[in-house]
Amino acid sequence: MAYNENLADRVRDVLVDEVGLREQKMFGGLAFMLDAHMCCGVAGDELTLRFGPEGVDAARTRCNVRPMDFAGRPLATMVFVEPGGLRGSALGRWVEQAADASVRAGIRGARI
Repeated sequence: MAYNENLADRVRDVLVDEVGLREQKMFGGLAFMLDAHMCCGVAGDELTLRFGPEGVDAARTRCNVRPMDFAGRPLATMVFVEPGGLRGSALGRWVEQAADASVRAGIRGARI
């Protein structure tokens, strides 16, 4: 699956000042890694986000959000945000929340 380059550029703009940022092709798209652990990514035209358990529960209640499923199995701490939920400054808020959650929840020190 190809990923939306414009969406990836928008994510880069939000994460530009993050220490330990790198990109890696993953899940058929592009993952943004902080300290070698996935924070968010782009798959097709959707944003993928990684949260802690509390953050993912809150995210799943929002419009345009659905559980991320990989090979038919939902991932407990990850969601997809559809294009309708990424308009304007919404994308920046989502990416910042995922980056903040990774620090608060210690996700950066754990594997998916």
